[in-house]
Amino acid sequence: MAHRKQVRHYDHPGQAHELTFSCYHRWPLLERDEFKTTLSTCIDRAVDKHGFQLVGFVFMPEHIHLLVFPTTVEARISALLYAIKRPHSHRSKQWMQQHNDNGLDRLTIQERPGKTSFRFWQEGSGYDRNIESSNVLTASLEYIHANPIRRGLCDRADQWKWSSWHHYNAPGHTDLDLPTAHGMPEGSLLP
Repeated sequence: MAHRKQVRHYDHPGQAHELTFSCYHRWPLLERDEFKTTLSTCIDRAVDKHGFQLVGFVFMPEHIHLLVFPTTVEARISALLYAIKRPHSHRSKQWMQQHNDNGLDRLTIQERPGKTSFRFWQEGSGYDRNIESSNVLTASLEYIHANPIRRGLCDRADQWKWSSWHHYNAPGHTDLDLPTAHGMPEGSLLP
C-alpha cells in the first residue's frame, strides 16, 4: 500500500489560509474555460456554506491558489476543500461525458477490481498554510497574482482573467465567470 502524505489543517480563528491544490497528475485540465467557470461557482457556494470569505485566488492550467479567511469559529478547511473539489469533479465529469471528451478515459482510474473512480483533482488536500499577519497576507496575495507572469502565461497581472487581481486594482470590474473575492479581512489578523 502506497504511503500518502497527510496535510494537517490548523483551523485557528482569525487566521487566513493560503491553499493550493492541483489537477490529477498536474495535468493542465483547467485550460478549458468551462472547467474554470464551474470551479468559480463551486468556490462561491463552498465559501458561503462553510463560513469563509474569499480573499484572493488565481486559476493556473494545472493548479489553483486560494486565500480564504474563516468567518465563523466552526469553519473547517477540510470541509471547504471537499465542498469545492467534489461538486467540481462531478460537474466536470458530466461535461466530459456530454461532449464525448477523450480525456475522460485517462481521468478514470481503476481503484481495485470492479471499482473505478474519476479523478479531476490530485488526491489529498494539497498545500495549506496559516497566515498570521496582514503583511504576510498581502505578500501572499501579490505572489498568487504574479504566478501567471512567472509562468509566462502573460506579461502583466491585468492580462490574466482568472485571478482576483482585478478585484483589487480595477474597482467596478465585474466578471461573472469568476468567484466573488471580498477583499482583505479587517482587524482580524494579528499584526
